[in-house]
Amino acid sequence: MSQPVLSIVGVSKSFRQGRTSLKVLDGITLEVGEEFVAILGPSGCGKTTLLRIIAGLERPDEGQIVIHSKEPRVGFIFQFPTLLPWLTVVDNVALPLRANGMGWEEARERARKYLSLVGLQAFEDFYPRELSGGMKQRVNIARALAVEPIILLMDEPFSNLDPLTAEALRTEILDLWTLKVTSVRAIVMVTHNVDEAIFMADKLVILTPRPARVRGVIEVGLPRPRDRRSAEFQKLEDKVYELLSA
Repeated sequence: MSQPVLSIVGVSKSFRQGRTSLKVLDGITLEVGEEFVAILGPSGCGKTTLLRIIAGLERPDEGQIVIHSKEPRVGFIFQFPTLLPWLTVVDNVALPLRANGMGWEEARERARKYLSLVGLQAFEDFYPRELSGGMKQRVNIARALAVEPIILLMDEPFSNLDPLTAEALRTEILDLWTLKVTSVRAIVMVTHNVDEAIFMADKLVILTPRPARVRGVIEVGLPRPRDRRSAEFQKLEDKVYELLSA
Protein backbone atom coordinates (compact mmCIF):
# COMPACT_ATOMS: atom_id res chain seq x y z
CA MET A 1 0.00 0.00 0.00
CA SER A 2 1.09 3.58 -0.65
CA GLN A 3 1.55 6.11 2.14
CA PRO A 4 -1.65 6.34 4.21
CA VAL A 5 -4.14 9.04 3.32
CA LEU A 6 -6.55 8.12 6.13
CA SER A 7 -6.02 6.32 9.44
CA ILE A 8 -8.98 5.04 11.48
CA VAL A 9 -7.63 4.19 14.91
CA GLY A 10 -9.69 2.24 17.46
CA VAL A 11 -12.99 3.97 16.63
CA SER A 12 -15.97 3.01 18.78
CA LYS A 13 -19.43 4.57 18.86
CA SER A 14 -22.62 4.00 20.87
CA PHE A 15 -26.04 5.63 20.67
CA ARG A 16 -28.37 6.17 23.62
CA GLN A 17 -31.83 4.61 23.47
CA GLY A 18 -33.68 5.75 26.56
CA ARG A 19 -31.78 4.31 29.50
CA THR A 20 -29.85 1.84 27.39
CA SER A 21 -26.83 2.25 25.14
CA LEU A 22 -26.57 0.65 21.71
CA LYS A 23 -23.01 0.05 20.55
CA VAL A 24 -22.63 0.19 16.77
CA LEU A 25 -18.85 0.39 16.23
CA ASP A 26 -16.32 -1.48 18.34
CA GLY A 27 -12.65 -0.62 17.89
CA ILE A 28 -12.53 -0.13 14.11
CA THR A 29 -8.92 0.22 12.94
CA LEU A 30 -8.08 0.65 9.28
CA GLU A 31 -5.53 2.38 7.07
CA VAL A 32 -6.47 3.73 3.64
CA GLY A 33 -3.80 4.64 1.13
CA GLU A 34 -4.23 6.15 -2.33
CA GLU A 35 -6.88 3.59 -3.19
CA PHE A 36 -10.58 2.91 -3.61
CA VAL A 37 -12.00 1.10 -0.55
CA ALA A 38 -15.45 -0.47 -0.33
CA ILE A 39 -16.96 -1.21 3.08
CA LEU A 40 -19.49 -4.05 3.27
CA GLY A 41 -21.44 -5.48 6.17
CA PRO A 42 -24.93 -6.43 7.35
CA SER A 43 -27.66 -3.79 7.47
CA GLY A 44 -27.52 -1.72 10.64
CA CYS A 45 -23.94 -2.62 11.51
CA GLY A 46 -22.73 1.01 11.48
CA LYS A 47 -21.23 1.48 8.01
CA THR A 48 -22.85 4.88 7.46
CA THR A 49 -22.00 5.92 11.02
CA LEU A 50 -18.35 5.18 10.26
CA LEU A 51 -18.50 7.38 7.14
CA ARG A 52 -20.10 10.18 9.12
CA ILE A 53 -17.33 9.95 11.73
CA ILE A 54 -14.67 10.14 9.00
CA ALA A 55 -16.46 13.22 7.60
CA GLY A 56 -16.58 14.87 11.03
CA LEU A 57 -20.40 14.77 11.13
CA GLU A 58 -20.34 12.46 14.17
CA ARG A 59 -17.83 12.20 17.00
CA PRO A 60 -16.51 8.81 18.09
CA ASP A 61 -16.75 7.78 21.75
CA GLU A 62 -13.24 6.35 21.48
CA GLY A 63 -10.47 6.41 18.93
CA GLN A 64 -9.58 8.97 16.30
CA ILE A 65 -9.61 9.78 12.60
CA VAL A 66 -6.37 11.06 11.07
CA ILE A 67 -6.27 12.53 7.56
CA HIS A 68 -2.67 12.74 6.42
CA SER A 69 -2.80 16.05 4.60
CA LYS A 70 -2.13 19.72 5.33
CA GLU A 71 -5.57 20.44 3.87
CA PRO A 72 -7.76 17.55 5.11
CA ARG A 73 -10.81 18.23 2.95
CA VAL A 74 -13.50 15.55 2.67
CA GLY A 75 -16.27 15.28 0.06
CA PHE A 76 -19.43 13.30 0.82
CA ILE A 77 -21.80 11.81 -1.78
CA PHE A 78 -24.97 10.90 0.07
CA GLN A 79 -27.39 8.11 -0.81
CA PHE A 80 -30.03 10.68 -1.77
CA PRO A 81 -29.19 13.88 -3.70
CA THR A 82 -29.82 16.46 -0.97
CA LEU A 83 -30.30 19.45 -3.27
CA LEU A 84 -32.04 22.67 -2.30
CA PRO A 85 -35.09 22.98 -4.59
CA TRP A 86 -35.03 26.79 -4.74
CA LEU A 87 -31.43 26.94 -6.01
CA THR A 88 -30.27 26.29 -9.55
CA VAL A 89 -27.91 23.42 -10.29
CA VAL A 90 -24.84 25.68 -10.39
CA ASP A 91 -25.79 27.37 -7.12
CA ASN A 92 -26.39 24.00 -5.41
CA VAL A 93 -22.84 23.00 -6.36
CA ALA A 94 -21.44 26.40 -5.36
CA LEU A 95 -23.18 26.47 -1.97
CA PRO A 96 -20.54 24.57 0.07
CA LEU A 97 -17.86 26.83 -1.41
CA ARG A 98 -19.84 29.89 -0.37
CA ALA A 99 -20.19 28.41 3.12
CA ASN A 100 -16.38 28.23 3.25
CA GLY A 101 -16.07 31.94 2.44
CA MET A 102 -15.61 31.91 -1.33
CA GLY A 103 -17.32 34.69 -3.30
CA TRP A 104 -20.29 33.82 -5.53
CA GLU A 105 -18.47 34.52 -8.79
CA GLU A 106 -15.48 32.31 -7.97
CA ALA A 107 -17.74 29.62 -6.44
CA ARG A 108 -19.92 29.47 -9.56
CA GLU A 109 -16.87 29.30 -11.81
CA ARG A 110 -15.52 26.31 -9.90
CA ALA A 111 -18.99 24.74 -9.81
CA ARG A 112 -19.16 24.97 -13.62
CA LYS A 113 -15.82 23.16 -13.88
CA TYR A 114 -17.12 20.17 -11.92
CA LEU A 115 -20.52 20.19 -13.60
CA SER A 116 -18.60 19.88 -16.86
CA LEU A 117 -16.70 16.86 -15.48
CA VAL A 118 -19.99 15.05 -14.81
CA GLY A 119 -21.55 16.09 -18.14
CA LEU A 120 -24.03 18.67 -16.83
CA GLN A 121 -22.56 21.93 -18.13
CA ALA A 122 -25.72 22.54 -20.19
CA PHE A 123 -27.99 22.22 -17.14
CA GLU A 124 -26.42 24.76 -14.75
CA ASP A 125 -29.51 27.03 -14.77
CA PHE A 126 -32.01 24.22 -14.25
CA TYR A 127 -33.71 23.54 -10.91
CA PRO A 128 -33.65 20.11 -9.20
CA ARG A 129 -37.32 19.46 -10.03
CA GLU A 130 -36.41 19.64 -13.74
CA LEU A 131 -33.80 16.85 -13.50
CA SER A 132 -34.01 13.06 -13.60
CA GLY A 133 -32.80 11.00 -10.63
CA GLY A 134 -29.50 10.22 -12.34
CA MET A 135 -28.91 13.89 -13.16
CA LYS A 136 -29.62 14.89 -9.56
CA GLN A 137 -27.02 12.38 -8.38
CA ARG A 138 -24.53 13.81 -10.88
CA VAL A 139 -25.10 17.23 -9.29
CA ASN A 140 -24.48 15.58 -5.92
CA ILE A 141 -21.17 14.19 -7.26
CA ALA A 142 -20.14 17.56 -8.72
CA ARG A 143 -20.88 19.27 -5.39
CA ALA A 144 -18.75 16.77 -3.48
CA LEU A 145 -15.85 17.19 -5.94
CA ALA A 146 -16.09 20.99 -6.05
CA VAL A 147 -14.68 21.32 -2.52
CA GLU A 148 -11.59 19.63 -4.00
CA PRO A 149 -11.41 16.91 -1.36
CA ILE A 150 -8.49 14.66 -0.51
CA ILE A 151 -10.94 11.90 0.49
CA LEU A 152 -14.25 11.18 -1.24
CA LEU A 153 -16.86 9.37 0.87
CA MET A 154 -19.80 7.66 -0.84
CA ASP A 155 -22.79 6.23 1.02
CA GLU A 156 -24.54 3.76 -1.32
CA PRO A 157 -24.51 6.41 -4.06
CA PHE A 158 -26.15 4.24 -6.76
CA SER A 159 -28.74 2.32 -4.73
CA ASN A 160 -31.71 4.53 -5.62
CA LEU A 161 -31.06 4.64 -9.36
CA ASP A 162 -32.35 2.38 -12.11
CA PRO A 163 -29.82 -0.31 -13.17
CA LEU A 164 -28.71 1.37 -16.41
CA THR A 165 -28.19 4.79 -14.79
CA ALA A 166 -26.39 3.21 -11.85
CA GLU A 167 -24.02 1.35 -14.17
CA ALA A 168 -23.30 4.52 -16.17
CA LEU A 169 -22.48 6.45 -12.98
CA ARG A 170 -20.24 3.67 -11.66
CA THR A 171 -18.24 3.86 -14.88
CA GLU A 172 -18.06 7.66 -14.71
CA ILE A 173 -16.81 7.63 -11.12
CA LEU A 174 -14.19 5.03 -12.05
CA ASP A 175 -13.09 7.12 -15.03
CA LEU A 176 -12.68 10.23 -12.85
CA TRP A 177 -10.72 8.14 -10.34
CA THR A 178 -8.42 6.27 -12.71
CA LEU A 179 -7.70 9.30 -14.90
CA LYS A 180 -6.82 11.35 -11.77
CA VAL A 181 -8.59 14.47 -13.02
CA THR A 182 -9.71 15.52 -9.53
CA SER A 183 -7.99 16.24 -6.21
CA VAL A 184 -9.24 12.94 -4.72
CA ARG A 185 -6.48 10.68 -3.38
CA ALA A 186 -8.71 8.07 -1.70
CA ILE A 187 -12.32 6.93 -2.02
CA VAL A 188 -14.24 5.15 0.72
CA MET A 189 -17.62 3.74 -0.36
CA VAL A 190 -20.29 2.00 1.71
CA THR A 191 -22.36 -0.51 -0.24
CA HIS A 192 -24.55 -3.59 0.20
CA ASN A 193 -23.83 -4.63 -3.37
CA VAL A 194 -21.00 -7.19 -3.47
CA ASP A 195 -20.81 -7.14 -7.28
CA GLU A 196 -20.51 -3.33 -7.22
CA ALA A 197 -17.80 -3.43 -4.56
CA ILE A 198 -15.62 -5.90 -6.49
CA PHE A 199 -16.23 -4.08 -9.79
CA MET A 200 -15.14 -0.69 -8.40
CA ALA A 201 -12.81 -1.03 -5.43
CA ASP A 202 -9.14 -1.86 -4.90
CA LYS A 203 -9.78 -3.14 -1.38
CA LEU A 204 -12.83 -4.60 0.38
CA VAL A 205 -13.39 -4.21 4.12
CA ILE A 206 -15.91 -6.66 5.61
CA LEU A 207 -17.57 -5.69 8.89
CA THR A 208 -19.29 -7.99 11.39
CA PRO A 209 -22.88 -7.54 12.60
CA ARG A 210 -23.40 -4.82 15.22
CA PRO A 211 -21.32 -3.83 17.07
CA ALA A 212 -19.17 -3.71 13.96
CA ARG A 213 -15.60 -4.94 13.99
CA VAL A 214 -13.37 -5.58 10.99
CA ARG A 215 -13.92 -9.23 10.04
CA GLY A 216 -11.64 -9.24 7.01
CA VAL A 217 -9.83 -7.18 4.39
CA ILE A 218 -9.59 -8.40 0.79
CA GLU A 219 -7.28 -6.94 -1.84
CA VAL A 220 -9.13 -7.16 -5.16
CA GLY A 221 -6.07 -7.22 -7.41
CA LEU A 222 -7.98 -7.45 -10.71
CA PRO A 223 -7.05 -5.18 -13.62
CA ARG A 224 -9.62 -2.63 -14.81
CA PRO A 225 -11.94 -2.77 -16.65
CA ARG A 226 -13.16 -5.84 -14.78
CA ASP A 227 -15.05 -8.76 -16.26
CA ARG A 228 -17.86 -9.80 -13.92
CA ARG A 229 -18.08 -13.17 -15.71
CA SER A 230 -14.45 -14.11 -15.14
CA ALA A 231 -13.52 -16.96 -12.81
CA GLU A 232 -11.38 -14.60 -10.72
CA PHE A 233 -14.30 -12.20 -10.19
CA GLN A 234 -16.63 -15.05 -9.20
CA LYS A 235 -14.04 -16.45 -6.81
CA LEU A 236 -13.76 -13.10 -5.04
CA GLU A 237 -17.55 -12.84 -4.86
CA ASP A 238 -17.74 -16.24 -3.15
CA LYS A 239 -15.03 -15.22 -0.69
CA VAL A 240 -16.89 -12.00 0.26
CA TYR A 241 -20.20 -13.82 0.76
CA GLU A 242 -18.42 -16.39 2.91
CA LEU A 243 -17.07 -13.62 5.18
CA LEU A 244 -20.42 -11.82 5.28
CA SER A 245 -22.26 -14.97 6.34
CA ALA A 246 -19.66 -16.19 8.86
